[in-house]
Amino acid sequence: MIELAMWNLSIPVGVPATTIETRVLAGGYQDHYFQSKDGAIFFWAPVNGTTTESAKYPRSELRETYADGSLRNWTYPEADHFLHAGLQISQVPSTGKIVIGQIHAYKSSMPLLKLEYQYKAYAQSGNIVAKVRLSPEAEIQTVTLATGIALNQRFTYVVHLTPKGTLVINLNASKWGTRLDSSWAQKPLYFKAGVYTQDNTGYETEAGAARFDKLLIEHRAPLSATP
Repeated sequence: MIELAMWNLSIPVGVPATTIETRVLAGGYQDHYFQSKDGAIFFWAPVNGTTTESAKYPRSELRETYADGSLRNWTYPEADHFLHAGLQISQVPSTGKIVIGQIHAYKSSMPLLKLEYQYKAYAQSGNIVAKVRLSPEAEIQTVTLATGIALNQRFTYVVHLTPKGTLVINLNASKWGTRLDSSWAQKPLYFKAGVYTQDNTGYETEAGAARFDKLLIEHRAPLSATP
């Protein structure tokens, strides 16, 4: 069972897109774009869906909160921060691209990290890449974490941001890491997960979709802070 009392949900309906608050989401919310059943959650975001303010693309995506629904933002020196996920992607738009996890920066349009699935029709499979900014104003660096991931093939990822600013991503059996610039240290950050469809042209039948059977956030106090 995936705990939903630490998230709110953006769905691609309304202008700007609608946010389903934490209390409603945890109370059993279901709709066309988000379903929670059989211990898993399903996200669907069609290319013609509406977008959040300042965004170009539609999403059915969770955003980290506290249980009372207030937004949870954190700075990386506070703790060891983890986002754990297990999922399978069932549909991609014509671009082949959907974002399945993020470390976003509060009140910024420039995330620290996007995990993106990039489907290649000729290969009948896709790559998973990390798009990382080493500093808040830096250009995006793109790193390929895995190749040959087919639609409906389950995979797992763990994003770990340490109190010293080391970003580590485990994807299935592979592991990649880098050190962030210390200018990120004071920036309020938060996790996102779900389906952020990287396409906005076409009919409603064109969409991104994924089923998560595992999704968990952890913020572990550094060992040095333990009495």
